Amino acid sequence: MAFLCQRDSYAREFTTAVVSCRPAELQREGRDGEKEVLSGFQVVLEDTLLFPEGGGQPDDRGTINGISVLRVTRRGAQADHFTQTSLAPGSQVQVQVDWERRFDHMQQHSGQHLITAVADHLFGMKTTSWELGRLRSVIELDSPSVTAEQVAAIEQSVNEKIRDRLPVSVRELSLDDPEVEQVRGRGLPDDHAGPIRVVTIEGVDSNVCCGTHVRNLSDLQVIKILGTAKGKKNKTNLVFLAGNRVLKWMERSHGTEKALTALLKCGAEDHVDAVKKLQNSTKLLQKNNLNLLRDLAVHIAHSLQSSLDCGRVVTLHRKEGDSEFMNIIANEIG
Repeated sequence: MAFLCQRDSYAREFTTAVVSCRPAELQREGRDGEKEVLSGFQVVLEDTLLFPEGGGQPDDRGTINGISVLRVTRRGAQADHFTQTSLAPGSQVQVQVDWERRFDHMQQHSGQHLITAVADHLFGMKTTSWELGRLRSVIELDSPSVTAEQVAAIEQSVNEKIRDRLPVSVRELSLDDPEVEQVRGRGLPDDHAGPIRVVTIEGVDSNVCCGTHVRNLSDLQVIKILGTAKGKKNKTNLVFLAGNRVLKWMERSHGTEKALTALLKCGAEDHVDAVKKLQNSTKLLQKNNLNLLRDLAVHIAHSLQSSLDCGRVVTLHRKEGDSEFMNIIANEIG
């Protein structure tokens, strides 16, 4: 069975019934970074608008009758909703999804399908895994390296397809349907139940997937590939943003650019050169300062020698001195 969130990813609220509600605990990371355990309930509904985590996509957030849902997980053909308030089995409830989070996940997931298909078509680079992160997403490509030219070609191609407004459709196939063998996929979970869900970007890609997706590539707005990094076992990680994340990234970058312009007293095109000059100037000042400290250490050591000859105990503290400063004095005194 496909949940409502999978049948209609754009639905924002609906009414359903509570099937069961049992006591449960949820372990999660607290604000201080340490693990915390929350007591609550696992609620099962007849159907759900909230996507349970799976396929590289995190779970949705939302409410049931105004009660916050803190985690949604899949259990076979059911979805468990963790709440800290119990709900009566058999009661009718209103479910609402956190739309901003949902639409963001739709953009990133459909963006991943598009990048994966284009990278395979252009350069034969297969996707072995992917992660939808909180700020950026990563696709693991089965290639030891990806050149800057290849990254540029992939980015250009995916954005052309977005401008072409290609439709995205979802179909359900039975396990014994011969078409299943022709569809790209990385296998099904061991506890998979029901038909297989196939997401198709018209003329580009068909892929077995349980996640939520846009109806048209135009909803992705734009994709920006931020770069690549060395992955594990001769693989390459490709980092990307899609949709609203690109706009937020541009806003942050523009804010940084404005701040640097004010600090460096030059236009954005000169920021790099200005920082390099500051770095060179700082290195020269540090070198001069070190030489002066060394000369000062020798001078202090000679001054202390006469005091030590008188049998007195001498103490010295200098805030900007370091271990080398101390060693020069000790060596000079002998």
